[in-house]
Amino acid sequence: MSRRFVGRLEAGHKGDAVIVPFDPREVWGREPVDVASPAYGRRPGHPVGGTLNGHPFEGWIGHRWNRHFLIIGEDLQRAAGVAAGDDVEVVVEPRG
Repeated sequence: MSRRFVGRLEAGHKGDAVIVPFDPREVWGREPVDVASPAYGRRPGHPVGGTLNGHPFEGWIGHRWNRHFLIIGEDLQRAAGVAAGDDVEVVVEPRG
């Protein structure tokens, strides 16, 4: 059920993110749930776990401007040795 992809870590005004190249609802057959984020407040999203360049994380996939995205926090960026503009390997699967 996990999905693997390579994406670019994009700088954003509410945090750096990777565009997710699939619709989690279509792929996993799960509806979004309310998630809380310091940057975005409460909004619908898909809780996920996975790895970024081999480093484990938990997060959520959100949807905005007809794109799905995964916020990549500063701690995970440091652990994975990546920064905005870098290509990253992401593996994600639904959690919860």
